[in-house]
Amino acid sequence: MRNRTRGLLLLAALAVALVLALTVPLPSPLELRDWAVRIGPTAPLIFFLAHAVITTTPIPRTAFTLAAGLMFGPVWGLGLAVAASMVSAVIGFAIARRLGGRAIARLGPERVRALEERLCERELLTVTSTRLVGIPFAPLNYTLGVTSVGWRAYLVGTLLGLIPGTAAVVLLGDAVTGGSSPAMIAILAVTATLGAAGILVSARGRGRGRDRDPGGVAPTEAA
Repeated sequence: MRNRTRGLLLLAALAVALVLALTVPLPSPLELRDWAVRIGPTAPLIFFLAHAVITTTPIPRTAFTLAAGLMFGPVWGLGLAVAASMVSAVIGFAIARRLGGRAIARLGPERVRALEERLCERELLTVTSTRLVGIPFAPLNYTLGVTSVGWRAYLVGTLLGLIPGTAAVVLLGDAVTGGSSPAMIAILAVTATLGAAGILVSARGRGRGRDRDPGGVAPTEAA
């Protein structure tokens, strides 16, 4: 009963987030810049909090990433965008882990559980690769929360996977118009390709590791 209640709460939270994402208008980077100018010195803090909270919903974080570079420059913009994204990722993962509690491993169909087990054998590679591919940010946070991925792998993998794409948008994106430069597209294409390759490697599982005992020692044959 408790697991069912938690599952319903998680679904309700996701439904509310989806409704907000579809109904709340997302400001453009230029509008965010004008807003920051009006606010003054407290703009970085308010931007950080808004970015961290709003991107826990399915609202794309691209506008915030572009605006970070436009408003605060390449160094501070990248730092703010990555830090806020990490906080948002922690919130989403924590909510899903608290309410869902590794639901895929316990309740998923057999094939889904088998795939989840293989992916979680290389959990750091899996998290990093899924971030590099560019899977929508908030849904991925919640999905990873109901897998068996551990906190350490989630945090490290999220940081490693976020930096290349975020840097490409902050440093190379046309922040004034919201356009895309060829260099930015090239970087995102390379990171997505690397991420897809990493997911394929993780999905294959460790193979020989399945024939070893938990201590990593291969079993001996009977004499």
